[in-house]
Amino acid sequence: MALRIGDTAPDFKIETTQGEISLHDWAGDSWVFFFSHPADFTPVCTTEMGRTSQLADEFAKRNVKPLGLSTDTVEEHNKWILDVNDTQKTNLQFPIVADPDLKIAKLYEMIHPSESDTQAVRSVYIIDPNKKIRLMITYPMSVGRNFDEILRVIDALQTSDANKIATPADWTPGDKVIIPPSISNEDAKGMFPQGWDELRPYLRLTKV
Repeated sequence: MALRIGDTAPDFKIETTQGEISLHDWAGDSWVFFFSHPADFTPVCTTEMGRTSQLADEFAKRNVKPLGLSTDTVEEHNKWILDVNDTQKTNLQFPIVADPDLKIAKLYEMIHPSESDTQAVRSVYIIDPNKKIRLMITYPMSVGRNFDEILRVIDALQTSDANKIATPADWTPGDKVIIPPSISNEDAKGMFPQGWDELRPYLRLTKV
């Protein structure tokens, strides 16, 4: 069955570079940035792993735990981490799932046969503390992820949850947000005492 936004992220128990983990237990009360890459010792993947490591403080600030995956073994991952640290000038500390039998890659629909039958595409799952899938992005093997966008959508999701708002196109923290049409003006007065700009009855912008 296809995974969809709002589904509970399938739990699994698997070996990683930091020992065996159970996804739900490991995640605890944190958000999870779960992402796959095609293979160890490949160029695009090396830059992505390095960038995730370089952004460790940014993820931690948002209560987000990164979790990588490829269809390589723990032994291969551990050797590769040395290369990642050396070439990307970092110190990679998050776990990387070893999935040589494709069990988790298939569970999370990371195998796209038009790209490869044995390697994962660049999938992104943002999972919230309730273990719900909140966002999915899939990149082809040849295109590296935009980590500014990954942090931006995490900010947007967390801001939306905290304030019961929606975010407009290209929103970044500090920009105005949207009061959803499902919230009446009467209710909005209590929720948003700072007021709002009403461009249309359905388009109300405010600051949070």
